[in-house]
Amino acid sequence: MSELVSYQFSDGIARLILSNGKVNAVSPAVVEAFNKALDQAELDKAVVVISGQPGILSGGYDLKVMTSSADAARDLVASGSTLARRMLSHPFPVIVACTGHAVAKGAFILLSADYRIGVEGPFKIGLNEVAIGMTMHHVGIELARARLSNSAFNRSVINAEMFDPASAVTAGFLDRVVPADELEAKAMEMATQLTKLNMTAHRNTKLKSRKELLELLDRSIAIDKQHAL
Repeated sequence: MSELVSYQFSDGIARLILSNGKVNAVSPAVVEAFNKALDQAELDKAVVVISGQPGILSGGYDLKVMTSSADAARDLVASGSTLARRMLSHPFPVIVACTGHAVAKGAFILLSADYRIGVEGPFKIGLNEVAIGMTMHHVGIELARARLSNSAFNRSVINAEMFDPASAVTAGFLDRVVPADELEAKAMEMATQLTKLNMTAHRNTKLKSRKELLELLDRSIAIDKQHAL
């Protein structure tokens, strides 16, 4: 498996670890590696646990790609949006162990998972697109609207407010926060618990409950491909 997204499988659990430089930037190669890892997780019928490096899940899309050309930026966002849609419809449970900062696409990875555990500490979680001069794409708006509280949606998407881990739970980015030295154990504990689910029922219920959202994201991906960011 790729060095950008490592893959380890044991006891029904697949560990996907993002490792792409200091801020774990999401590049076209990272998206490709994530998809290959999810392909393997499906073959292994595994509960998925995604994490980053200590202190950072991801700082967002690769700015070198995003600023290289309008077409490159649009293509990267489209592939990242398609990855988010895939995570939301993955046939097995998806957990994110948020190892620190999760900004922009890093925060959208959280919003695309079934269960999110973060670590205590001086970390920032949120959507900073408006603050850095990017009009939020349609997929981002709809994904945030579906997963965040009403109050946090406006504060996050429109005002680019960043949240600390505790307030990120209230906002809807995280489900739980634990001390850093407990993150690994708690994530694996939850993953082990989820391996006991009836996976057919899990898949069918996930697709049924998210049907309208998935269809909305499909339409939004198509719209975003036609417009500059």
